[in-house]
Amino acid sequence: MTRKRQTGSRWKRQVLASLIGVSALGAVGTAHGKECLKVNFADQAAVDGTTLTLNGLGLRQATALKVNVYVAALYVAKASTDPEAILSAPTAKQLNLHFVRSVGRSDLSKAWDEGFEANAKPQLAGLTDRIEKLKALMTDMKSGERLTFTHKPGKGIAVDVGGAPKGSVEGDDFAKAFLSIWLGAHPPNASLKAGLLGGPCG
Repeated sequence: MTRKRQTGSRWKRQVLASLIGVSALGAVGTAHGKECLKVNFADQAAVDGTTLTLNGLGLRQATALKVNVYVAALYVAKASTDPEAILSAPTAKQLNLHFVRSVGRSDLSKAWDEGFEANAKPQLAGLTDRIEKLKALMTDMKSGERLTFTHKPGKGIAVDVGGAPKGSVEGDDFAKAFLSIWLGAHPPNASLKAGLLGGPCG
């Protein structure tokens, strides 16, 4: 009887250890990334030797039917729920768009025009040429591809498609105006902005 009780106790300890191990692995997985619509983003991103922190994930939805277009991830030097503080910070920032449906180059260009008009109208006169330069860097995006915009202070916005550099648009003023498309007073949809500021995605 004693041997049976010892065996049973040992078995219980092994099961408990296994459960603790599984829980620990789950915690580690949560700590090293976040997910929205089964799209995963790392908790950190590196820009020219600077480590940025994931501020939040937001879901871009279009039309009255709320069609899912992309999941956006915003990385900043210091996490914040204050959009103006993020936009004004003289530090690197990165916006990563993971497309969950295919979007044509012309539709992207139209979205940028509408975004600048809605959120940076007073600055438009000084941004027009650079907005056109940004639009010239665009390409058709397929579902599953990522479009990344990195603000490097003093250099402007660098554009990458699928990890490959496409070019850049100069000026911190341009970078602030561009990022205000998502963080300004009139984002594409309110839940997208809320998610990027740390709220729920979608």
